[in-house]
Amino acid sequence: MASVVILIPARFASSRFPGKPLALIAGKSMIQRVYENCHASGFETAVVTDHDGIEKHVKEFGGKVLRIDDDVPSGSERIALAYERFLKEKNPDLVINVQGDEPLLKGDVLKELAEFHMKSDYEITTLIRERSVKDEDFKNPNVVKAVWSSISNQCFYFSRQSLPYDRDGGREYPWYQHIGVYSYRPKALTSFVKLPMSRLEDLEKLEQLRGLENGMRIGAVLTTQKLIGVDVPEDVKKVEGALS
Repeated sequence: MASVVILIPARFASSRFPGKPLALIAGKSMIQRVYENCHASGFETAVVTDHDGIEKHVKEFGGKVLRIDDDVPSGSERIALAYERFLKEKNPDLVINVQGDEPLLKGDVLKELAEFHMKSDYEITTLIRERSVKDEDFKNPNVVKAVWSSISNQCFYFSRQSLPYDRDGGREYPWYQHIGVYSYRPKALTSFVKLPMSRLEDLEKLEQLRGLENGMRIGAVLTTQKLIGVDVPEDVKKVEGALS
């Protein structure tokens, strides 16, 4: 049985939605929904935060908190510090980074991701969802596309651009939406956060490209679960609609 830990980075400050982790979704905070879904996987789960209010709230509903007060640029660096300080001696096989704004993500999907990762030789694995070129999101730069092989399950590139491109035109074909959940082998996580920002990462503002540019291989699991990330307050109503 693989040893897996799920870490949920949660910051109070957000330019588009301050206090987002504590926002109520159908009467329950977003961070509680994310935590409970992750914990349902059966894996050890913890929220990684630098905020007193979030820490207090998570402990009140019975969740585990790892406190990291360091000023870091992203959730990846925050979970890497949590791993080094609190989890390294436990020697987990995988560390899964689940964003604190994915309240619909189910524990069964995370179990499937971990099982796939353990059977593979990828340093990092993630989730993708098949979409149609008829969907408006194919042209939406806020929806990230993964260039992925169904033969090898390997991701070759991630982009905000509409990829892959149909040169002949007029064909209907699938594209793959990237879901920002990452499963790391611990060595890959500690190596990844030590790397400087890469050229493609800087252009696209997608940190996973840093790994690809430095030779890390990223695999992906295809999921059918429809997720709604919460980026702005208006997204709360969309999630509540999906829950009803």
